[in-house]
Amino acid sequence: MRLNKQGLADKAAWEAAGYALPQFDREKVTEATKENPFWIHFGAGNIFRAFQANVVQNLLNAGALDRGLVVAEGFDYEIIEKMNRPHDDYSILVTLKADGNVEKTVVGSVVESCVLDSENDAEFSRLEEIFRKDSLQMASFTITEKGYSLVSGKGELLPAVAADFAAGPEKPQSYIGKVAALLYTRFKDQEKPIAMVSMDNCSHNGDKLYAAINAFAEKWVENGLVDKAFKDYVNNPAKVSFPWSMIDKITPRPDASVEEILQKDGVEELDPVITSKRTYVAPFVNAEECEYLVIEDTFPNGRPELEKGGLMFTTRETVDKVEKMKVCTCLNPLHTTLAVFGCILGYEKISEEMKDPELKKLVEIIGYEEGLPVVVNPGILDPKEFIDTVLEVRIPNPFMPDTPQRIATDTSQKLAIRFGETIKAYQASETLDVKSLKRIPLVFAGWLRYLMGLNDAGEAFELSPDPLLDTVCPYVAGFKLGEEADVETALRPVLENAKIFGVNLYEVGMAELVCQYFREMIAGTGAVRETLKKYTA
Repeated sequence: MRLNKQGLADKAAWEAAGYALPQFDREKVTEATKENPFWIHFGAGNIFRAFQANVVQNLLNAGALDRGLVVAEGFDYEIIEKMNRPHDDYSILVTLKADGNVEKTVVGSVVESCVLDSENDAEFSRLEEIFRKDSLQMASFTITEKGYSLVSGKGELLPAVAADFAAGPEKPQSYIGKVAALLYTRFKDQEKPIAMVSMDNCSHNGDKLYAAINAFAEKWVENGLVDKAFKDYVNNPAKVSFPWSMIDKITPRPDASVEEILQKDGVEELDPVITSKRTYVAPFVNAEECEYLVIEDTFPNGRPELEKGGLMFTTRETVDKVEKMKVCTCLNPLHTTLAVFGCILGYEKISEEMKDPELKKLVEIIGYEEGLPVVVNPGILDPKEFIDTVLEVRIPNPFMPDTPQRIATDTSQKLAIRFGETIKAYQASETLDVKSLKRIPLVFAGWLRYLMGLNDAGEAFELSPDPLLDTVCPYVAGFKLGEEADVETALRPVLENAKIFGVNLYEVGMAELVCQYFREMIAGTGAVRETLKKYTA
């Protein structure tokens, strides 16, 4: 059983092995899509393959759509060259349900894959052709929050961006420069309308995409490299929109246990590829069943009825409320809490942590007692029900191979949103008191203890990647388990850093409590566990 057009011709073998196959005429859909594409997506990663591609497949199966998806990859061309094209753009979605059931779906809704390479004339010309099509209604993105940044960690313009600002849209080298050049192609062809939809998991993602594209439009106009009306086009919502969205679906790295299931079924050539850019990609993606995609309904060239596939279209204000509900309270802070303490306590699966009475109690208190009081109900999703699903179904799902180590990545970049916004809401409230927050400071102390790179038994472990490790780790480097230390003096520069926590912890009266918790956590081996027991009793 090979995952390609030829291998899938033997439908009976796949269906006998329990695979749901595309129920539409793929050749007909491919032809219609290439002639009149309606949706191109940038970012050929796991979330796209597990979510957007499957939504479109379901709509094709139901006859609600007659065209599929075009995907473009601009960060790592090898994903397309070594994974998409050898498999004729098919992939396998393995849905891991909390009840132990496994659903296996061959997804064939992606019917064309492109490489966003301005040095490759054939590839880039095809992308320009797509962007000139009247039928194109949206370009969407899952390129990670870093993908929209035009500057380095030091705030300096990235060399490729600086070069593109000076050279114009002819042969751009930066990711957003290439996208801006494609949008300029559309502008030159009668200023055709389009929605540019960031679907990345970051706050006000549409604004981030707009800011990056607009920076190119401004510089190119300023340098006389493009028609000056291009800037007006980018800034006219009737021509180009940048909707906000909120996406939520857990799609961990393809797991060996899932690969084993597929191998036993007889699926061949499942070996993952690790590209030269260290991207880990396989012919399959494993994901949870739950999924949410809420999008601001501003599409100047129209859109198909994707709500029939479960997507939710609403106002910008509602997207904002949903995003804050999820990112600031109902999911992300709970994940970060489990990630930090999971690393210290030696857990290798997030789901296993929900069997730990102290950790389970901790995230319940942070979610229901500390976070929920400041959540604004967005109306289309109920916050209490959302947390219930997170804590009772999603995180405890034993078949989801997600790790605390993966989720602990870039924690310094997450604390300000995931916890700082709740602190600010308490500050602004006439009825709530910041001093009543006792477990959020416990997470902050846990993160500082995590930065020591020692587990609760005193053994070294590897910290997850984080751009601020070189900045923050030196502040905890002098601490030794079981030794007295001047915690307050050593930690003060971190605790007063509002960029990390969203607030200056001294100004909100929380620093002393964080220091107290941290002092208790370094009292010796096993001290983290004892501290958790003490404050979750």
